[in-house]
Amino acid sequence: MPEQLIPVLSRAEIAQKVKSLAHQISKDYAEKELCIIGVLNGVFVFLADLVRELTLNVQIDFIRLASYDGGTVSSGNVRITKEIELDVKNRDVLIVEDIVDSGLTVAFLMEYLKPFYPKSIKVCTLIDKTERRQVQVPIDYVGHVIDQGFLVGYGLDFDQKYRALPEIYHLKQ
Repeated sequence: MPEQLIPVLSRAEIAQKVKSLAHQISKDYAEKELCIIGVLNGVFVFLADLVRELTLNVQIDFIRLASYDGGTVSSGNVRITKEIELDVKNRDVLIVEDIVDSGLTVAFLMEYLKPFYPKSIKVCTLIDKTERRQVQVPIDYVGHVIDQGFLVGYGLDFDQKYRALPEIYHLKQ
């Protein structure tokens, strides 16, 4: 049976959610310098759109974490494949994720950052997917909540495919 793409979020809906998130983040961090850490690879599209909507001075860095190993379910074993380079000591940090699924990656990253002594750590995600949540993590900024399904498009992938789609779809196999 071939893969099916079922629409979840249109370009217009994504753009509205990104603007809304950027507005709230800009308001919350007004008069502050914010360090944004994007989780590669999936976040690059969302983060690019988000930072263009912010009205703040921000510094941006990326970390690459791996836990899927080519499947549709996290292995549960999170590992770092690219470290951060920004000095986050005594600074406000915003972790930006494309999707929070199991919660394991965000929990791992929050623990990883603690020894660098940031002033604060908050989390922003475009998609909060609750179906397979294994670890409850604080998500301060959420664009869209979805209960279940494997999502692709707008940076989200399945085995490195579908990232370039401008909308978000449920991939039905």
